[in-house]
Amino acid sequence: MQMDLAQRTVNGPVRVSGVGLHSGAPVDLAILPAQADTGILFVRTDLPERPVIPACVDTIVDTSYATTIGTRAGTVSTIEHLMGAFSGLGIDNAVVELSAPEVPAMDGSAYPFVALISRRGLRSLGEPRRCVEILDPIEVSSGDKFLRVEPYSGFSIHYEIDFDHPLVARQQFEEFITQENFESTISRARTFGFLKEVEWMRDHGLALGGSLENAIVMNDTAVLNEGGLRFPDEFVHHKVLDMMGDLYLLGMPIRGRVHAFKSGHALHHLLVRKIIDSPGSWRLTTEPTVWNLPPRSLAQEAVTFAHTS
Repeated sequence: MQMDLAQRTVNGPVRVSGVGLHSGAPVDLAILPAQADTGILFVRTDLPERPVIPACVDTIVDTSYATTIGTRAGTVSTIEHLMGAFSGLGIDNAVVELSAPEVPAMDGSAYPFVALISRRGLRSLGEPRRCVEILDPIEVSSGDKFLRVEPYSGFSIHYEIDFDHPLVARQQFEEFITQENFESTISRARTFGFLKEVEWMRDHGLALGGSLENAIVMNDTAVLNEGGLRFPDEFVHHKVLDMMGDLYLLGMPIRGRVHAFKSGHALHHLLVRKIIDSPGSWRLTTEPTVWNLPPRSLAQEAVTFAHTS
């Protein structure tokens, strides 16, 4: 399928209810169509002022355990899975209304959002879709963790995690991102946590809405969820989902190859900020990201880049 080169929005209202993963608060959420060049806007309908909070790097207020954006009038937390759905489906513009300060957890993945949006359909807005084309490598790091984006003809991710737990351990993801593989695997990967951390998190006002229905939970030796994992490397796929949602706070797609090692929300946002602050290392383009076209192998790309740089 050829990617639509025009900006897109949802074809009509998409509504869902649930509870916040960390707050435990019930929330009604609606995703509404928006005009071209609107971007992604969150609206807190439960507050008298109905504050509008743009999803962008300048509104990030917290990156511990989830991504929270806000203004003086209000905040919205745990936006990364929904933002990941917008990124993976190529949605440039939408208004997200919600009745509480946190996006509903659903099943811990982005797939419920993807399924509901896909059922409603998408609408082309006619205006060209812009993307950030990476011209020179840009990197951020913290200790042994790092995150780098470099030139590439489409959008590719190499993500590596390393946890001191026998069921997670070291996992790698390396794929050219298409809407098809986003929907089939990345969007379905659930957030995960460890049973020994749950008590501490709840004592600190976190994971109050967490359960086996919206997260993978592990003790020292086993997955406690009935049915186990959806696929063996679900953990690293979920980290990819988180990163796709966080990087979409750039406001448009990236045309480049992302390489991450033990990264997280804070580092994702540092990279977005560094991209913005490095204007000589990228350019805006309306050329297709070719993310739905069969890619050349990473090895072929490396040879091509070496010969042209």
